[in-house]
Amino acid sequence: MRIRLLARMHLGTMAVLSVLTLSACLLVAGLPRATQGSYDEALRRALNAAPAAQTDLTVTVESHGQGEDLRERAQFDTRERLWREITPAGLRPLTTGAGHMSAKTSLTPVTGTGGGMYVNLSWLSDADRRVDWVGGRAPGAPATTRYEGETIPVFEVGIVEEALPEMGLRLGQTIMLGENDYAAVKIVGVFRAKDPGDRAWSHDADLLHVIQQKPPGGKDHVNHITTLMSDAGLTALSGEGRNLSYRWILPLDPRAAGALDVPDLRAAVAEFARVVGLQTTGSPYHVETALPKLLGDFLAALSTAQTVMYLVLGGLLAVGLGVIVLAVQLLADKLDHPLTLARARGGSLPQVAGTAAALAALAVLPAALLGYAVSFLVPGPALPIVHAGPALVVVVAVGFAAVRTGLAHRTPLHGSRGDVATARPSARRITLEVLVVGLALAGAYLLRARGLSASGGQDPFLLVVPIALTVAAALITLRCYPYPLRLLVRLASRGRAAVPFLGLTRAARARSGSLLPVLILLPALGVSVFAAVVSDGIATTQRTASWQQVGAPIRVTAESEIPAEAIERVRRLAGVEQVVLAQTGRVQVGYGAEQAEAIAVDVAQWRRLLDGAPVALPPLSDGALVSPELRGRGTFEIGWQSRVKLATRGVVASVPGFFTEGKFLVVPIGVQIRPAVNTLLIAGDVPLPELARLVPAAVVTSQESALRAIQDDPLTSTVRWTLLIVTAALAAYALIAVVLSLVIGAAERARAVSFLRTLGLSERQAQRLTVLEILPMILVTALVGLGLGLVLPAALGPGVDLSSYAGDLPVGEYSLDLFLPSALTAGLAAVALLGAYAHTAISRRRSLGAVLRVGDLS
Repeated sequence: MRIRLLARMHLGTMAVLSVLTLSACLLVAGLPRATQGSYDEALRRALNAAPAAQTDLTVTVESHGQGEDLRERAQFDTRERLWREITPAGLRPLTTGAGHMSAKTSLTPVTGTGGGMYVNLSWLSDADRRVDWVGGRAPGAPATTRYEGETIPVFEVGIVEEALPEMGLRLGQTIMLGENDYAAVKIVGVFRAKDPGDRAWSHDADLLHVIQQKPPGGKDHVNHITTLMSDAGLTALSGEGRNLSYRWILPLDPRAAGALDVPDLRAAVAEFARVVGLQTTGSPYHVETALPKLLGDFLAALSTAQTVMYLVLGGLLAVGLGVIVLAVQLLADKLDHPLTLARARGGSLPQVAGTAAALAALAVLPAALLGYAVSFLVPGPALPIVHAGPALVVVVAVGFAAVRTGLAHRTPLHGSRGDVATARPSARRITLEVLVVGLALAGAYLLRARGLSASGGQDPFLLVVPIALTVAAALITLRCYPYPLRLLVRLASRGRAAVPFLGLTRAARARSGSLLPVLILLPALGVSVFAAVVSDGIATTQRTASWQQVGAPIRVTAESEIPAEAIERVRRLAGVEQVVLAQTGRVQVGYGAEQAEAIAVDVAQWRRLLDGAPVALPPLSDGALVSPELRGRGTFEIGWQSRVKLATRGVVASVPGFFTEGKFLVVPIGVQIRPAVNTLLIAGDVPLPELARLVPAAVVTSQESALRAIQDDPLTSTVRWTLLIVTAALAAYALIAVVLSLVIGAAERARAVSFLRTLGLSERQAQRLTVLEILPMILVTALVGLGLGLVLPAALGPGVDLSSYAGDLPVGEYSLDLFLPSALTAGLAAVALLGAYAHTAISRRRSLGAVLRVGDLS
């Protein structure tokens, strides 16, 4: 066989097959790289956003006596080298940064305060590079003094600048610590953090800020501050008589983390904790980290993203392969005549099949290699599917060409009857198809009933059910499609016009083999509609979540009261349309210890401000709206600025911008004797920095910024962009499938139309006949695909939790937006109509005599 000659003769078909292969390989290799790259970026961003105290590995041990005390830096260094040596290999790339060590006391009371004030002692191994001394001097070696007949240590310490006024301390002051085992601290220096935003400070926030804690059963908050001492202070610091702990922090570098490594990282952290525990010589060593929980939360969100990606990318791959198979079938049909002659002249079956396979390989192999190579321009790791996807495309295309040609040319001078009605399916086949449909429906019901598997990871059941539903829809369409058409045929047969009868009859008598190419539309439309519906559901829920987080177009909140002058300046600011005043705080419910969060606001004004927003509150003129935890109390009393009796006027599950769970209530702002406004709800187009300038002590947020923060999450943007790309690709493949199905049946259709034209069929009638033959199947398939795409989100709802991409709100109510499905259906119908008119125009150029001679020969 002259492969090159055949390739030149069918260059157009070869080019179409190459372009389809290139696009399919690029999508199947590029999209997984992009999605996995976004998963990695999402993991790194999540770890960066978490405090270092949660992500880092902290080895800690308590000292209970002099035998367990560490008195010099060298002892800390020795143990740090040990921790790094026993770090599992999976964690070492993430813990290469320089860590730090510390020694701290906790709950060290100031003598004579009865537990009303605590001043703790601490040593940081890297204090010299983390603090600047802005007053006094750096601490030196400890001294001793006599107190109540005992010699006690006197530690020189430094204290953070802001703690002096808050704690009532001063530079040069000496403070006695302890209630029985005494020690003294002399404040010799005042420090300030060189970089307060350094992640390492999350381990030592007690050095930078006064910590207020409320002891159990106490009414007032107690202040705690931790001071800083020198290396020499370790020589006198002992765990005997006070709470002393040592820490070694191994910082985690999120830049080295990858989403594929998450399961191994969790196992490595557990192994590290186990090995550290084995090093115990006195008090046990522990590993403190929230890294497993962070990784678990990420895996939960990632699992959902992967499920959605598997569904849409799997559908894209299946549809792409189907369209490529259609193009191979078109090439095989064009090769049918020369291969038949070659077979009749003595060509062997392997030669004939090999020729078709070689031509297919000549078209798809270079295109697949090019698509595979271009995919490496997409940032992201190379997953197995990146290599296997293009190879699968090549194998399917070449294999189908060889198998189809071999089956068609099993015997020389093969022939077939085109006027034989389709055989009835066997009872075994019908039973099998009914079983598939029943299993698909049962699987969808069970998925909704049981939800996801609790074992974690991907639930195979979730991936099988959509495939089963698609196959079931295809089988039902194949079997049921002819029956309504036959009814239309009977109606058309009563009329005098022949074109409707002939067109619908040919459509109803189409064999399964001619219907299968068009059924590629079903998964294409089903998956694209599913992707569009899910994407729209995510977008809608994201907007709702942003309003739920902020509660107004713009919200200004402060811990203390906002001055009236600042409120007036905000009202006069250009662009401000409405300002609603509110006061938030914690109130006493009844006369016991029960407390609840409360907001006092003019609900009527707030409702006007939320007009048109996806969140709302019921009206309230008096009384209170309460949370479900406070329901059923009737009239109750609260203590805020004064004692107020309130009647329950309604129950609300959440208050937009403020409360989503727990005990809370909404009251009219008029119940306050003098409202201490600490919250402003603003409508209008106002620059946020300008508001922050007018109210310096407040935090300014907006609904638009909250929405951007939700949408900019890497996982969220990846899911939405992938859904958009897949929707566009599937729409293109659906249109290509229609075109290819028209071209594949063009020769047979042209022969039938030409014969009918010899009997007096006009050109316009020929066009209508072709449209009636093609359009019903396309419309039926489009409607079934539309229904499948709309059913899939509801069927998979319990198994696909998309709340991670919608501000933690569940995405469950998918709106029925028929714009995209209608556009796809209209586009497919338009392509079918254009194909029908093009087919008629081409058929008009044929010589009817030539057609008759060909028909006579057959």
